[in-house]
Amino acid sequence: MTTPQNSRYHKQMLFSGIGTTGQQRLKDSSVLLVGCGALGCVVADALARAGVGRIRIVDRDFVELSNLQRQMLFDEQDVADHLPKAIAAERRLKRINSDVIIEPIVADADCTNLPRLANDVSLMLDGTDNFEIRYLLNDLSLETGTPWIFTGCTGSHGQVMPVLPGRTACLRCLLPHPPPPGSVETCDTAGVLGPAVSVAAALQAALALKILAGHADEIGCQLTILDVWTGAMRQVETAALKSAGTCPACSHGERLWLSGTQRAASTVLCGRNAVQITPPEPLQKSLPELASRLQNSGHVTLNKFLLRLRLQRPEKNSDLRETDVELTIFPDGRAIIRGTSDPAVARSLYSRYIGG
Repeated sequence: MTTPQNSRYHKQMLFSGIGTTGQQRLKDSSVLLVGCGALGCVVADALARAGVGRIRIVDRDFVELSNLQRQMLFDEQDVADHLPKAIAAERRLKRINSDVIIEPIVADADCTNLPRLANDVSLMLDGTDNFEIRYLLNDLSLETGTPWIFTGCTGSHGQVMPVLPGRTACLRCLLPHPPPPGSVETCDTAGVLGPAVSVAAALQAALALKILAGHADEIGCQLTILDVWTGAMRQVETAALKSAGTCPACSHGERLWLSGTQRAASTVLCGRNAVQITPPEPLQKSLPELASRLQNSGHVTLNKFLLRLRLQRPEKNSDLRETDVELTIFPDGRAIIRGTSDPAVARSLYSRYIGG
């Protein structure tokens, strides 16, 4: 028989910031996690173990061997099974805490689906590696009043900032426009340390628990910056950015990303030598039919979540070697083309083998 002393959350409820009331709030909460890579894995694991009632995980990618250095929810079997990250995460998290509802969504979060995916959640969490989705989350947060937490990590550095609409600075208070290409470090140029991910995501998870347990009013207007290699950590006050009243988003209502004004059809994937191609409108492709059509083009593998084509021969008029090119196609027509970081080459490959 389970008693309060040996219950799953006993130690957590002894903490004064949670208690029995806070634990019930966590159980009644729902979270949208966008991105289940390195940061997303850590925060999803923490929230599932803490007893957050429902976690909706949206991720566009599949598990690869290079993920295992820092993406703690995945293992070599997930790689062998060609599982999408959202599906692999769901399977793992269900084994951790069967009381938590995990909703895996294999999709690219954009302005057409994110409002629907976020319409019934208490909090939105950033597990991504690109600013386009972060600005979209920021727009949606300001539009709906749903808080979100910005988190980023490259090299040994991490940054965390909660956005509470109407109270704190937003992402565009801090960065009115996305950083120009090449102006900031990425995982392509600086790599990423697993411990840096863990520390940044732990701070994000702690802030999430604080908000969900009913203590959002205790959260300050700050950006936290850390470096696990040097052991340095500092907090930058951002209240002045908010009070200046010059932010195009939270002061003047601009919603460039939510309206679709700022939207990319192709995305270079960080550290992957790969490009994602997204059709203008979601498609409904029969993966078995596509596999049959592509069987003479290369080595085809298929499961119910995705189709993978490894080309047999080099592309004409291209310096790509035959072993360089792999296309992963999802039922909605989205594809990840590995073997190039050139969107033009990726679009050409998409058109040739998938169509459109």
